[in-house]
Amino acid sequence: MIRLLRATWDRISIYLPIILMGVLALGTYWLVRSTPVFEAPAPDQPAKHEPDYFMHQFSVKTFDVSGRLKSEIFGTEARHYPDTDTLEIDKARIRSFSSKGRLTTATANRALTNSDNSEVQLIGNALVVRDPFVEPSGETIPRMSYHGEFLHAYMDTEIVKSHKPVELTRGNDRFTANSMEFDNVDQIMQLHGRVRGTLVPDPKK
Repeated sequence: MIRLLRATWDRISIYLPIILMGVLALGTYWLVRSTPVFEAPAPDQPAKHEPDYFMHQFSVKTFDVSGRLKSEIFGTEARHYPDTDTLEIDKARIRSFSSKGRLTTATANRALTNSDNSEVQLIGNALVVRDPFVEPSGETIPRMSYHGEFLHAYMDTEIVKSHKPVELTRGNDRFTANSMEFDNVDQIMQLHGRVRGTLVPDPKK
């Protein structure tokens, strides 16, 4: 009996490495199937220039840190683009107050503003008007207006630019040019291209 068992064990021991390899392979396969797979994070997709919200027949107000009204925007429809944080407005009408409280209004068929409304691009029948005001010295600065198919207005610094034909009026004076840049704070006006002007003497002087 002992010899029979020993002979049987000898035969089994010949196949033992193969049996062990099979068991190890099955164990490895089970571990692979049971282990959760963590996918690599997808690369960031570039932001698309698509609106994330709309507004209809709206008005939006912004205030400075002291609570003073800084700007107010009206329009028939607006679309916000998150990739550039800009607001595109149809039939835009904008009221803006400078740090000195000077009022500037702007209207256009379409407008594009940045997040704090300090920079506005006016497209189609664009008009910017700065109300008259009195300097601390007592000098009255007359009403000014800019009209054209495109105007780029910087509300805080009171600068208006255009690379297209524009008409500028200051009081009774009138100028036209192919392009222009006007700095109202420093009172510097640059007119380019075909420039024409009409200066009307002040009857008080």
